[in-house]
Amino acid sequence: MVNPAVALTKNAYAYDELRRRILTGDIRQGSVLSQAQLAKEIGVSTTPLREALRRLAAEGLVQLESHRDARVASLTADEARDLYVIRENLDPLAAGLAAESRTPADIADIEAALKQLTPLHDAADLAAMMAHREFHRAIYTASHNPPLIGILEGLWDKADRYRRIGLQGQKESENDRLRVQEEHVHIADAVVAGDAVRAREIMQRHVAGSLGRRAIAVLENQ
Repeated sequence: MVNPAVALTKNAYAYDELRRRILTGDIRQGSVLSQAQLAKEIGVSTTPLREALRRLAAEGLVQLESHRDARVASLTADEARDLYVIRENLDPLAAGLAAESRTPADIADIEAALKQLTPLHDAADLAAMMAHREFHRAIYTASHNPPLIGILEGLWDKADRYRRIGLQGQKESENDRLRVQEEHVHIADAVVAGDAVRAREIMQRHVAGSLGRRAIAVLENQ
């Protein structure tokens, strides 16, 4: 009989490893995934691999095509545009609500996440991407609006793939990196200060200059 804890560990490992390979581009968009081959490469049986693929399909990172195979979801200008429209509207809303609803614990999380941020130089730098994600998660979590938090959390993996396209397609200048760094600081300051209007305005500018928006132009030109 399989130990449930071991099974859970294998499921989590298969999911984390496959997700990492997709997000870093080790497995390219549109690639067909053979369950038997992947299970052998990762070092698990096909059962935890199938569970990992189901989770990734629910997140929109893969498309299940048959009993044995799946395909990494392709990146398109249309989807990049759709994700940008969502962020353009919901990220400022979340920042404004966070300024109105943040608690001392939220402030501590925001300040801790801000300290971990490093400039995004390389699309393969998963640690920097995750630090960026944790900062924005700290902001929208402080909104204390569960439906809004669920929407933003649910689209983040997809959005990260487009951020990588934006980073790969159009290299940021040092001025761009400084601007982004300053925007993060100003967003945090506005939320901590309880200034909802300023938090929304700065987040709006931040999204307008984001890698996600840049990815639209990159994909349209491909």
